[in-house]
Amino acid sequence: MNLSKLRNYKSACAVLLLCTATAIASSAQTFLTLVNFNGTEGPLPLGPLIQAADGNLYGTTLSGGANGYGTVFKVTPGTGRLTTLYSFCRQTNCSDGAAPNPGLALATDGNFYGTTSSTVFKITPSGRLTTLHTFVSPDGTNPSSGLIQATDGNLYGTTSYGGTGAGCPIRGGCGTVFKVTPGGTFTTLHSFQGADGAEPLAALVQGTDGNFYGTTYEGGAHGLGTVFKMTSGGALTRLHSFSATEGGSPYTALVQATDGNLYGTTLGPFYGTIFSITPGGTLTTLHSFDGADGSTPFAALIQATDGYLYGATTGGGANAEGTIFKISLSGTLTTLYNFCSQSGCTDGYGPIHTLFQDTNGKLYGTTPDGGTNNSCADGCGTIFDLSVGLGPFVRTLPADGKVGAQVSILGNGLTSATSVTFNGTPATFAVVSSTLITATVPSGATTGTVQVTMPSGTLSSNLAFRVQ
Repeated sequence: MNLSKLRNYKSACAVLLLCTATAIASSAQTFLTLVNFNGTEGPLPLGPLIQAADGNLYGTTLSGGANGYGTVFKVTPGTGRLTTLYSFCRQTNCSDGAAPNPGLALATDGNFYGTTSSTVFKITPSGRLTTLHTFVSPDGTNPSSGLIQATDGNLYGTTSYGGTGAGCPIRGGCGTVFKVTPGGTFTTLHSFQGADGAEPLAALVQGTDGNFYGTTYEGGAHGLGTVFKMTSGGALTRLHSFSATEGGSPYTALVQATDGNLYGTTLGPFYGTIFSITPGGTLTTLHSFDGADGSTPFAALIQATDGYLYGATTGGGANAEGTIFKISLSGTLTTLYNFCSQSGCTDGYGPIHTLFQDTNGKLYGTTPDGGTNNSCADGCGTIFDLSVGLGPFVRTLPADGKVGAQVSILGNGLTSATSVTFNGTPATFAVVSSTLITATVPSGATTGTVQVTMPSGTLSSNLAFRVQ
């Protein structure tokens, strides 16, 4: 996580008067601070959070913990009870890693996978950590984002520096894309050359076409970053080079929406933008922030169950300390919450990373600063939830599979389930707990919604399950 870039952008924005202008916020939501971090638990919770099969949320802090080098934690959504699962730099010379990057990947084996400033790791829900890979030249250096698990079962990620590309000699390389198996076999798939992008700071996303899509912060035809597509074998295509009028400096991951297009944010030219891009490379700027409605959208977008995209800005808004917003796929933006709305910013401020929609329908996120604990100079940060009136749903893990494959279905209050269907085709299933059902993809199933029927009603999956 490159905090220097964040601080520079926030300082620049604070100088501009529009950052303190008043924005109109939607009143149809309820904001709650769930956790106030302290220095022992780990300040700088950079998110994003992820929901596991036990119904709890899991995440990382950049610093703090028993050794001061960051943690992995879990939090109960209903009560806000926080438990530190692992404190990094427990081993000699920090061989287990330090300063974990934002975001954990929940894999199909039930474990979490992530990166630190120098390692790839696996951690069980009970907190047992295994180092899978330690980065050394020319693997790439400084992974700045989390991992994703692809349909082939492997984990994919990026490093912001290093590699064998010759276009960034000062950094020792322009960054890489890599693959690592759950067992730890590591492969560098692509080294950026500068012309095809440089400094990929964000995680990848796998599209419905099987290709990976991502962004680079710099490089490309104008030096302002790119959007790229890459096959699982490492063949990379530059889809778009940002120009100054389009924003530039994309910092976050893309999200593929239900219309098939990819959506993301940029930090330039002044306050940042939201854009859409087709898998073929046609880019459209949907919204340009003006300070009053937010600025510096460091957080990636998510598509919630109502079809809207939700995100956060690190600065701007009514109190110049960031916002939560939603935007339609056509570009209509609504401010939902202005941070630092409470005295002393006890609600937190400056959200950096992606929101997460829990299967209870609420949105969850983190702020690196603010809160009620004063043991940190700017507050130790918070975890919050935001209810926008969306109902509960279920989520499948994985999101695709072959007939006969076992699929985990995550949700809440699932103990009374009476049937499970895959796009209308009944499936055999077993209720494991109130938050987990296992089901077998039935013969004759086609791509579509997974539904769980209970006496109280039917829960549908947030995404269509793709039958391979």
